[in-house]
Amino acid sequence: MRIDPKVGEVWFAELGMVEKSRPVLVLAVPGDQDARALVVVAPLTSQIRGMTGEVDLGKPRWLPKPSAVNVQGLASFDRRKLGRRMGELTPAQMEDVRAALRTMLNL
Repeated sequence: MRIDPKVGEVWFAELGMVEKSRPVLVLAVPGDQDARALVVVAPLTSQIRGMTGEVDLGKPRWLPKPSAVNVQGLASFDRRKLGRRMGELTPAQMEDVRAALRTMLNL
């Protein structure tokens, strides 16, 4: 099965025994000419603390409870770790994620 994630989609990532499997927001998808075939993601969490680096999503219909994107938890891995597509952020939510990334990275 071909896994074809798009920026802004939330996928359930199978991270193996060492790390907890969890929903992740796809932030970048490798192109055919990229040096590495790694997707860049930010994890979602239901442990919302209201801290800088969290983007509150509320309770999307495709998630079991209120959640936030943790932009401080950026990761990259092989797209084959993405198990199933769960949903997609709205354009306004993606802009909030971009703003949080710009703030965190001082861009």
